[in-house]
This record gives sequence, structure tokens and C-alpha cells, in this order.
Amino acid sequence: MAEIFPFRAIRYDAHRIALEKALTQPYDKITPAMQDAYYAASPYNLISIEKGKALPGDSPENNVYTRAARNFEDWLAQGVLVQDVAPAIYAYFQGYEIPGTNRRLERRGFIALGRLANYEEKIVFRHERTLTAPKADRLELLRHLRAQTGQLFLLYDDPAKRIDALLQEAAKQPATAEMRDEYGVTHRLWAISDTPTIARITAAMADQKLIIADGHHRYETALAYRDECRAKAGRVDPDAPYEKAMWTCFNIHQEGLTILPTHRLLRNLANFSMEKFLKAASQYFNWYAYPFASPDERAESLADFRRDLERRGRAGHTIGVYGGGEAFFLLVLRNTAALEQLLPDISPAQRLLDVVLLHRLLLHKCLGITAEKVAAESNITYEREMDAALAAVDRGEAQAAFLLNAVGVKQVAEIALAGDVMPQKSTDFYPKLLSGLCIYGL
Repeated sequence: MAEIFPFRAIRYDAHRIALEKALTQPYDKITPAMQDAYYAASPYNLISIEKGKALPGDSPENNVYTRAARNFEDWLAQGVLVQDVAPAIYAYFQGYEIPGTNRRLERRGFIALGRLANYEEKIVFRHERTLTAPKADRLELLRHLRAQTGQLFLLYDDPAKRIDALLQEAAKQPATAEMRDEYGVTHRLWAISDTPTIARITAAMADQKLIIADGHHRYETALAYRDECRAKAGRVDPDAPYEKAMWTCFNIHQEGLTILPTHRLLRNLANFSMEKFLKAASQYFNWYAYPFASPDERAESLADFRRDLERRGRAGHTIGVYGGGEAFFLLVLRNTAALEQLLPDISPAQRLLDVVLLHRLLLHKCLGITAEKVAAESNITYEREMDAALAAVDRGEAQAAFLLNAVGVKQVAEIALAGDVMPQKSTDFYPKLLSGLCIYGL
């Protein structure tokens, strides 16, 4: 049973500081350049809490985590951060344009507290494995800060759209908070504090199974912190603040959910040859060339290649490859029925994913790049933008780019609910949820 609770969120006082100067993208999306820009935006920018800079003289008494905690306490004392008076569930709408298109959508969900549950309880489901280092970093921050600043992105399944109707009704009122981020995404928040509406939302969520779309490391960090606190207390107190985490929930039955593909770049592979690779790949895939001999022809070939990657991808398993030179290539799986014999150790749902076929057939069987090497990123790195992936090959920074279509939301849900996980960086839900929009104080 999923338990949802209203809470008194800690939020920036927009009269003291513009939200555009205060909030950040999630910590794992913040590059060094973004970190510098956030620091320059305002002394009250969340960056010094969410992902502070390490300094040469750092010590156990003075480091990124202790400074984060001091800033948090100081900003509360100064009134830069203020806790809402009434417990609320917060409607959260994001208006955005899908990158590379002129199509604009709105994603609609809500922020609330949710009771933490181990995966074995079959209430919250993951679709990715996590890495040790990011969890250790987030856990140390949580120990010092005793607050959650980043949002957990969860999906639920409500075809009747009961909660969506309640959120839409709340959105008829002026927004509690509103801003536009550096990617042109508009973020709007409404505090829903009336008891009947809260009761209807919590009741509608009670029978839900929730899937983590983004924030696996943050969720497992919250579990680890809960277990630490339980051990210190010597008992389980269901009403303790650490038994809950800040959840941001979205119904999978909405047009506003967008997953972008994450393309793969091949690097540092000895004796790589596109000719040899295509020959090896021909065991499993038919391939089609999109040649060009001039910049104008290149643009035309690339347009045809993009179109066919998407078009053929709707009908079957299709992967794009570019290794420099004077052609793009499309690889189309020859025989779907053969996948059961080729990949007997994975589930039927996994075999339907292009990213799995890329990793298991092309990277592993054709190029000898094992799952361990992929995890270590010794030969494979990642790029969201197709143009950036192609440019990396043209600059000689990568030997080849493997280009994918996006996985579907329902595919993610099916795999997660079956207790399965997807390859690393298989999903890129867009846009991201802003850190600091709501903060849960423990």
C-alpha cells in the first residue's frame, strides 16, 4: 500500500530572491560549468547546499557537507528559506519544448511525502541499478543537512486520471511559485492544503505501485538513512520523519511524459574498424548506408538517416551507427524470433529494447565490450544530443557513435514491475525536476 502525506515544505522566499537565481538542476546533472554559473548567480543559490565545491583546506570539521548544513541553518534564520504554515500537497506542472522539435508539452504531477518501502515490499520499483559513490556522497550530505532538497521522480498508473482532475482544478488559481529555468522550461507550483482534496489524492494513491523514473540513488540513500536512524533509535517509529521521503509523482497516462534517448560513444577500442564491425553485425542485422560526398549531401543524408531511424524504429529494432568517413549506417534486426536463442538469460521484455540489443549483440558479441567495461566507461561514454555525438566522432574524440530511439514509458513500467532492470543510462526523462523548489526538513 502506497502511503502519501501532505507536508510543510521549506521554500525560497521569492520576495527575497528570484527563483531563477536560487534553484538548480539535479545534482547529477550539474557540470563544473553549471556549478560555477550557479555560484555566480547568487550567494543564496542552492548549489552551495546541493553540490558545494571542495576547498584545499577541507577537514572533517569544515567541508562541503558541514558548509551545506551551516548555509541551510543560516538561510532559515535569515528568512531566505521559509517553511509553509499549512501542510500541503503541491501540484507541480512543467511546460517545455521537446529538444530538437517545435513541439511543446506540459507534464503535470504533484509533490508530497511518501512512506519509504524496500523494493521487496513491491510498492516502489526500480528500473536501474545504482552506483556506490553517488550514494555515499548523498548519504553524507543527508546526515549533515537532515533535509531533502532534490526530488524523487515516481510514476503511477491511473487511467481514470482521478488525481489529474484534482490537480487541474488547483491550477485554476494563481500559482504559489513560478519560474523559467536555463533550458526554457517553465515550472509552476500550487499548494493544495484543503483537507478534502488531500484526502482524495491520498485515497487514489493508496493502491498504486510506484516506479522510480529518476532518482534511484536518492531513493536508496533515503532508505539507508532511515535504517541508520532506526538502528540509533533501537526501534521502528512509523511517524518518524526519516520514514518518509519527498516524492514527485506523475501519472503515466498523460501526453506530457517524454523520454529522450541517450546515445553511446565508442572510445579507446584497439583495432576498431567500421568495415569489420559491419561484417560482424551482419550476423544479426541488415545494414543500410546513407553515403555523402559533400557538405550539402551530408546534410541531406543525415536528414534521411534521422527520419528512417525513427520510422523503422516504430516497426522494428533499429540502431544507427556513424564512424566518421562518408556514410551513416542503419542496422535493422533481421530476425526477432532468434532473440530467445541469442539472449536466453534475459526476459522477453528486455529483448524488446534496442538498448539491450546494442549492449548484448553489438557491443559485447561484435566488439568484445563486456558489461563490466561498460560500467567502468572504459570504452563507452554517453551523449544525449545526436548532433553532439556525431561531432565527437568528426573531431576524433570518439571512434563511433551508436544512435538510439527513445524507450517508451510503458516499456519502462513493464520491466520495473517485473522486478527487472535496464542497462545503465537507458532512460532520460525530460525535463528534470528542479532541486530546491520544495525542501523536506527532517
